[in-house]
Amino acid sequence: MTVDITPHLNFRGDARQALEFYHSVFGGELTVAGYADTGGTGPETADRVAFGQVAADNGFRIMAYDVYPHLEWDRGRDPFFVSLRGTDPAELQGYWDGLVDGAQVRQPIGPSAWAPLYGQLTDRFGVTWVLDVAAEYSAA
Repeated sequence: MTVDITPHLNFRGDARQALEFYHSVFGGELTVAGYADTGGTGPETADRVAFGQVAADNGFRIMAYDVYPHLEWDRGRDPFFVSLRGTDPAELQGYWDGLVDGAQVRQPIGPSAWAPLYGQLTDRFGVTWVLDVAAEYSAA
């Protein structure tokens, strides 16, 4: 299995515009799934991005989403996650098991509405990691 590490940017309502901007600069494929597409929506999230990325053939990759309204967020605190994405659930579970020592678990690792395996934690050094097995999304 290979794993990819990608900056995962966090926004409050600007993720789609940011992804479109990065796509215009770097090219590649733009993928956007809204909260309505992933089944986790209410009126306050209907037009927000649950998952988005720009991936170019030259290796450029960036991910972004709009933080849920009920979660605390400001631009200067927790502006990004480190996304560790792979194809082998057992290998990702092993990385999780290593990172979780002394960590604050934000979302226990397990199946989710948008990924076969997903978990989120802030390690003992204050870095927030998102580990997941990628799901297929159609281009925006």
